[in-house]
Amino acid sequence: MSEVLTIDEVASLLKMSKRQVYELTRARTRALSKLPIPLVRINSNTRFLRTAIENWLQQLSQEAA
Repeated sequence: MSEVLTIDEVASLLKMSKRQVYELTRARTRALSKLPIPLVRINSNTRFLRTAIENWLQQLSQEAA
């Protein structure tokens, strides 16, 4: 099983602010609707799987190329 990350941990991993990560979670239905940031909701808490975030980053880099 992949490591479960919090907003703080994802922000650190992506070298972004927590606010920017929250914006990415809201952008799932807007700008990044083709490649939304993968998240899991657990009792209204937002969590992320490390492997899913790493795969998402790889997909974003392939789309940009």
